[in-house]
Amino acid sequence: MAVGFDPVPIVVVGLGFGRHIVDRLTRDEGNPSVRLVGVCDLDRPKADRLAREVGGLAVYDTLDEVLRAPNVPAIGLFTGPVRRAGLISQILDAGKDVITTKPFETDPHAAEIVLRRAVAEGRVVHMNSPGPGTAADLRSLFDLQTKHCLGCPVAARADVWAHYREKPDGRWYDDPESCPAAPLFRLGIYLVNDLVRVFGRARRVAAFSSRLFTKRPTADHAQLSIEFENGSLANVFSSFCVRDGDAYRNSLTINYENGTVYRNVGPVRDAKLGKATLSVIVSDKDESGRAIAETICVDSISGQYDWDGFARAVRGDPAAPVYSIDHVVEPLRIVEAMSASEKTGSVVSLNG
Repeated sequence: MAVGFDPVPIVVVGLGFGRHIVDRLTRDEGNPSVRLVGVCDLDRPKADRLAREVGGLAVYDTLDEVLRAPNVPAIGLFTGPVRRAGLISQILDAGKDVITTKPFETDPHAAEIVLRRAVAEGRVVHMNSPGPGTAADLRSLFDLQTKHCLGCPVAARADVWAHYREKPDGRWYDDPESCPAAPLFRLGIYLVNDLVRVFGRARRVAAFSSRLFTKRPTADHAQLSIEFENGSLANVFSSFCVRDGDAYRNSLTINYENGTVYRNVGPVRDAKLGKATLSVIVSDKDESGRAIAETICVDSISGQYDWDGFARAVRGDPAAPVYSIDHVVEPLRIVEAMSASEKTGSVVSLNG
């Protein structure tokens, strides 16, 4: 953050997942770009307890109360994704900016409308995935593609897993309509967002899911196949069923015409959680051998919250990172088709 700017005041709305955001913003010395000034949840005792733990926070019962607060220019909206566009529209009505989380919405049309409205009105709507601008790991990936003359990307495999043994709790995680192919919707969405940045628009998708251990009525094991409009093929695997100490890796293998790039793939790596190791393998021109042409480590991986970029955008900094709206909406179109495929067992076309 540029020296001399005060942090942007922000209220976190929704203290389910939002509790983790509060922890991040208040841990150690907090974040220099934003300043947490309040919390809001329909469960008032939960909000009161958290406010006491942190100290110095205002407590709000409803989003409407936050929107009426004159000294709160920005909202951290961490409610569930269903009808989130409507809540963001209310925030825009109040002349405030918003940062939220993935998945952005369940309705791609509603998402596009509210995002275009924000651009037209000069308001800020950011999220962690896809983030604004280009994350360091994706930027490095594109640089490697050019530097090593890899040609066009033609295929990809993407993996993320964790170890959950969840029970029903009445939240949107329990609803197959709100949380289709749950591991893909909750974790794999990071990888779908990355793949759209690499391959563009999708043509067809097919989803498979199962329930191995979860007590929820939603899946805990899933994979997604995507055919892109350019003919490239990709697969995303996501699971809550694997306990191996390597959760949340967001591994990615991309095959190009003339080589392959690996991000956080395999058991041996230097990068810690939140960072990324990328290696590029290319073949000799006569195809007699192969070589690891380059391995690099980057300090951040796509999907992290860009609080500094958000604060700069709120202040109107023309150099603040911006979005291509299609990078947000296209993954949601894929998710919508994924949901239909999970229900029917059919391959679903995104173009009718």
